[in-house]
Amino acid sequence: MTWLQAVVLAVVQGLTEFLPVSSSGHLRIVSQLLFDTDAGASFTAVTQIGTELAVVIYFFGDIVRLIGTWFRGMVNAEIRRTQDYRLAWYVIVGSIPIGILGFFFQDLIRGALRSLWITATTLIVFGLLLGVAERYGPQLRKQAELRLSDGVLMGLAQSLALVPGVSRSGGTITAGLALGLNRSTAVRFSFLLAIPAVFAAGLLELGHVFNPEGPGVQPSGPQMLVATILAGLVGYACIAWLLRYVEKHSVYLFVWWRVVVGVAVYVLLTFGVLQA
Repeated sequence: MTWLQAVVLAVVQGLTEFLPVSSSGHLRIVSQLLFDTDAGASFTAVTQIGTELAVVIYFFGDIVRLIGTWFRGMVNAEIRRTQDYRLAWYVIVGSIPIGILGFFFQDLIRGALRSLWITATTLIVFGLLLGVAERYGPQLRKQAELRLSDGVLMGLAQSLALVPGVSRSGGTITAGLALGLNRSTAVRFSFLLAIPAVFAAGLLELGHVFNPEGPGVQPSGPQMLVATILAGLVGYACIAWLLRYVEKHSVYLFVWWRVVVGVAVYVLLTFGVLQA
């Protein structure tokens, strides 16, 4: 991997990780289009550690409160009746599906599922599903009204993001809107839900990202470090922007973006500009 690749892909990762447009899909497309190669699932997973550190910093107060409440609730029945205690459990339970599927299907995730034909298809299909959820979801429930079923179903939706093009945030936000959560609640819970899963995936892939015999290009240690930090800095700015944006705007912007990019990839593949 060159330094130009590392910087460009890190910026792409930071810009797209929290937007419901699929960071892994965009990394796959940009890497193939600009550098005629696949950065690889391992590079994607490790740079996501940087973006998740941005989530931890941005929501540090909330995270500390939830963790503290969860531990105190283990020995205090009154605390177990609080929303924070339940929310902490929702995050834990919702993180289980992607952990199980990611572990058992990691070879498939690194290989066949990274076809650009699949990426283009999932960008369009799941973009349209996001639009349907925005249009027909009642969007009435706030964070205080989150339920265990929301955590389970949004966790299952998050697991679909193992396929490039689906989008982890896109899947969870779509599920949240379909379940009746308002946009701000769906987005905030999506961020919290990502923390355990993405950190676990990034740490798991550390052993693969520098493997010269593995799929994708291999960065050096300094390149990986700089890319992870840069992705985190850009990601932090995107978190702040997205939370403000969804308070007053629909998610149709991201629906159209996904459809346009998906169609463009189909065209580029058809004419041989991109190789699947």
